[in-house]
Amino acid sequence: MTTSLESLEQARAILAEYPVVDGHNDLPWALRKQVTYDLDARDIAADQRAHLHTDLARLRAGGVGAQFWSVYVQTDLTGDAAVSATLEQIDCVDQLIARYAGDLREARTAADMEDARREGRIASLKGAEGGHSINNSLATLRALYALGVRYMTLTHNDNIAWADSATDEPGVGGLSAFGREVVREMNREGMLVDLSHVAATTMRAALDVTTAPVIFSHSSSRAVCDHPRNIPDDVLERLGGNGGVAMATFVPKFVLQAAVDWTAAADENLRAHGFHHLDTSPEAMKLHRAFEDSRPRPIATVSTVADHLDHMREVAGVDHIGIGGDYDGTAFTPDGLDDVAGYPNLIAELVDRGWSKDDLAKLTWRNAVRVLGDAESVARDLQSRRGPSNATLEQLDG
Repeated sequence: MTTSLESLEQARAILAEYPVVDGHNDLPWALRKQVTYDLDARDIAADQRAHLHTDLARLRAGGVGAQFWSVYVQTDLTGDAAVSATLEQIDCVDQLIARYAGDLREARTAADMEDARREGRIASLKGAEGGHSINNSLATLRALYALGVRYMTLTHNDNIAWADSATDEPGVGGLSAFGREVVREMNREGMLVDLSHVAATTMRAALDVTTAPVIFSHSSSRAVCDHPRNIPDDVLERLGGNGGVAMATFVPKFVLQAAVDWTAAADENLRAHGFHHLDTSPEAMKLHRAFEDSRPRPIATVSTVADHLDHMREVAGVDHIGIGGDYDGTAFTPDGLDDVAGYPNLIAELVDRGWSKDDLAKLTWRNAVRVLGDAESVARDLQSRRGPSNATLEQLDG
């Protein structure tokens, strides 16, 4: 579908009033890996298109009004090393907010997000990606909340002791007893339970336990694209009763079935030649490039992502969807959604598909702000009735 100039103008007008709350951006990890947090070397006040999906000018061009900055750390960091690296990621976000105070504003509450919108600044929140970041410690979970972390993705790509990942073999069957206690303690703190990356069994277990709305910070529809990182319809259907929000991601290998199949074949080609499928050595990359030359990579488009949002709206309801691009956390992006400046193209596509201004305001801004505010309300109630949990993994899981 070709987007008209009129639709693009409508999209920009909507975003000027109801900007995008994006659920997941990996800029802090990119800054760690590329320049060890040297913010002079990657000054996002300058054009960073040669290095990053994200800089201030493109955030403005994309109509981004709030960003959950991921404070992700790799799962090969475990124990205290994972906690320390998470603290360094948090510090990176704090440095960005302080350095670019004219454009970014720290946000810890839904009210802070609205204040930032009125000021014309980009509300900056933090999201931890993977329960390995707390090293099996509820006290560490609370410390992250005190430092401004407002969601935690229960797992990343690998299982942890108390929760199963979508891309690992079943371990505890969803959530262990300690995992359920983590969810309860997140509810009590007001930290959103993020179910991206987790196994479908973990999604269902968390929904059974939580008394607050959940989010999927960057996941799309499994019915549209059959990848374990995506959300099954039965889980989407539960978001109405839970009050949660599923934020569609743009990563081609999660949203385009042909890209899923191509990635599986490329990975198998590496393994067949004795390489791990994540190997990035020169020898492995030479083999990978030869595969891509013989079998071109399928390309996702704006329309691909819009197909997911159409389906997610139909199943979950328009009050329970959002956007989580995963910029600077993926090597490839869809045509038309090349970087953070691309959101108007997606909104224009949805305008052409008949989405109303009210629908789009919910998608971009209102749903995400509401879900954080609802989590705050649940936390106030729980804190009035019980104190913090000091349970341990050993006590609950043996």
